[in-house]
Amino acid sequence: MTDPDHTGDPDRAGTGERADASRPDGPAELAPDRFEVTVAELTGDGVDPGRRRHLLARLVAQLRGRGVGELFKPAGAMRWLVQAVTDVAPYLPIRDLDTLRRHHPGLDDEALAERLIRNAARVSAGVGAAGGGVSAVQWAATPTLLTAPVLLAAETVAVVAVELKLVGELHQLYGVPVPGTGAERAMNMIHSWASQRGVNPVVPGVGVGAVLGTAARRELGELLLRRFGRNLTTLGPFLTGAAVASYLNRRATRALADRVRADLRTQRRALGLMHPPQPPAIGP
Repeated sequence: MTDPDHTGDPDRAGTGERADASRPDGPAELAPDRFEVTVAELTGDGVDPGRRRHLLARLVAQLRGRGVGELFKPAGAMRWLVQAVTDVAPYLPIRDLDTLRRHHPGLDDEALAERLIRNAARVSAGVGAAGGGVSAVQWAATPTLLTAPVLLAAETVAVVAVELKLVGELHQLYGVPVPGTGAERAMNMIHSWASQRGVNPVVPGVGVGAVLGTAARRELGELLLRRFGRNLTTLGPFLTGAAVASYLNRRATRALADRVRADLRTQRRALGLMHPPQPPAIGP
């Protein structure tokens, strides 16, 4: 079923929204068979369940070529997940404030924030449900322990991507866009996701680092490895895994968003930023 918030705007065709990669300051376009493109489409809130299962299965196939043998070792899995997330982050479809308002007309800032969080939580839940469905099919057809880690990794990367996109759009909404361009912006979104706080634009050094330091990579890796382990619920028998994974993903996305949103509200008050003017009503 198509999400009622999917308005059919031409900017939302294909991946659900216009990707950051299409902007002048974004990275170059990717070939359509790259895993980053699949993840970007998975983050869209207008993707129906059948399409989402197809995309997740395609992502599993694409990720098999990224040295997935590392996923069987904790240290290797940490490195693998960090690299996958940092590779995909610059290509996530972050909408600017004007686009967000065009996609969700008639909502004030707080109502729009709530809508973004609700939709992202639904997408995260949908990825968990899709992972459980893919798992049920694969275990019924060809039971193999070699498939499971790749499916868990695919779900982990997809859900984190949904949350990174939400983090970027909440920053846009609250008047403190994530600083930097391309890789710099991506790294700042990852820092915000990992700390569950907004990016403070007045802190010296924000927006200048396009790479993660050793300590930051280790912290990010530990967080991602915990997510990877939590996604073991996806492998539950029949479709019980889908139900549990859907619930846990929804809850985790909501909790992250609430913390980031609260911090961004505080930042806006501290910086003396007013609510941006609302768009004028469109006549008949």
